Amino acid sequence: MQNPASKKYRPFPPIHLPDRQWPNRVLTAPPIWCSVDLRDGNQALAVPMNVSQKLELFDALVRCGFKEIEVGFPAASNTEFAFMRRLIEEKRIPDDVTIQVLVQAREDLIERTVESLVGARNAIIHLYNSTSPAQRRVVFGLEKPEIVAIARRGTRWVRERAHRLPGTNLRFQYSPESFSATEVEFALEICEAVIDEWQPTPDKPIILNLPDTVEVAMPNVYADQIEWFIRHLRNPALAIISLHTHNDRGTGVAATELGLLAGAHRVEGTLFGNGERTGNLDVVIVALNLYMHGIDPGLNLSDLNALRQVYERCTGMTIPARQPYAGELVFTAFSGSHQDAIRKGLREREAALEKGRSPFWDVPYLTVDPTDLGREYYEVIRVNGQSGKGGVAYLLETEFGIELPKDLQREFGPIANDEVDRLGREVRGPELRGMFWAEYIHRSTPYQLLGFETEGRDGIVKCRARLLIRGTEQTLEGQGNGPIAAFVNALIAGGVPKFEVVHYAEHALSAGEAASAIAYIQIRLAEGRTRWGAGVDTSIELASIKAVLSALNRC
Repeated sequence: MQNPASKKYRPFPPIHLPDRQWPNRVLTAPPIWCSVDLRDGNQALAVPMNVSQKLELFDALVRCGFKEIEVGFPAASNTEFAFMRRLIEEKRIPDDVTIQVLVQAREDLIERTVESLVGARNAIIHLYNSTSPAQRRVVFGLEKPEIVAIARRGTRWVRERAHRLPGTNLRFQYSPESFSATEVEFALEICEAVIDEWQPTPDKPIILNLPDTVEVAMPNVYADQIEWFIRHLRNPALAIISLHTHNDRGTGVAATELGLLAGAHRVEGTLFGNGERTGNLDVVIVALNLYMHGIDPGLNLSDLNALRQVYERCTGMTIPARQPYAGELVFTAFSGSHQDAIRKGLREREAALEKGRSPFWDVPYLTVDPTDLGREYYEVIRVNGQSGKGGVAYLLETEFGIELPKDLQREFGPIANDEVDRLGREVRGPELRGMFWAEYIHRSTPYQLLGFETEGRDGIVKCRARLLIRGTEQTLEGQGNGPIAAFVNALIAGGVPKFEVVHYAEHALSAGEAASAIAYIQIRLAEGRTRWGAGVDTSIELASIKAVLSALNRC
């Protein structure tokens, strides 16, 4: 790092707004939400989504309740254009959902963008050009009047082509990109020029999107910029003020919330904050922050786990364990004192509900009821409080190299917790390992493996398994695209109730020639119940087969 920092960096100048009003305001309603997952989020992926993935994520966004979705940059590539056409031609867009497309202020790109929208019922064309001093100097080498001319010209090109979308309820959005680093006076000047060119009306206002493209100041400065802009706008009734924050300083959520207090009406962001650099605004956080204050956010986030799965499957990204609301551990208490306070709070609430009262949510350490989001509260056992090591999964991994999948951690945690409660004391690592072995590895009834053989040809694996089933030795045969599939088919053909494998993981437990492997398998029964199983063997194939039987034995 450079010392002193003042020789290399300089503070961002504050906005002169001595009579600012936003600090005294309170949010009482949600903003208009616009998801930019399929455009801004997608461009930030190392491997962008293909059309099928984008379609799946689009459907998930619609189920969440987004009424405005930026679906891409159709002039940027054939893939983007094809995605847009599939949405329209296959009638995948609900009548109450507006699709938004991004385009630079270039005539050829605007032409292609308009072509992509033919047949759309509701659409927003989102035009942008950069306006900050650094962008003007470094990227464009242009002065302010020339930057204004770019915006006016791009707006005119869109307006001149609007008649080619006769069946479309077409709206227009303009972004002075890098607004957060632009002089507010110039941002206002260029937006007023765009308004003059577009000629919006109060019934059909323009959307002015004022992005915190790169966070260069504290969030209160962004709020001052928004309030200053709105107060100096010639006719605020002609514009919807939209926010689009990034997270370079880690305050994207705060900047958005303060920007709403400053008078903005609309918010753009992504699920779980996917975006360039440190990410976009996490829409889920802002929506649920409103929800925990008793404000209906206008989005359906009641099955956050399912939404996480779609997001991770489509984007290839993972959600940090401590991400607010959605992280794996945010509704998990390791601390004994936290566990005690939460337990007492939940008992108090249950007692009140039993008496017919409906108290406001007020459980220590839990800002919202996890069940409202389709999640659960978990206690993770403190096995050695003085050492600071917390949690069954943590101890099994650090002491024995047993890396339990997340869902298996949730299943085994309560089992171990019950045993620890029975013992009435803290437990040591070997005892926890013994609990896991007893519950998963040493299960041998009603199914016990006596022998297992496979042979494969042309991608088909055939297996022959000798089992002890309820005391009777049987030989079962089956085939599939792998040993596990072949074994599952053999079991079902042999009369075992139908089930399917829904999750599989494995890893080595030790090194050397006699190294053991452990496999984890989750199965789903026909009625929808799931169970985990685990198996250990020097052969990973046999470990997997044992894991299948472990799961069945636990049913």
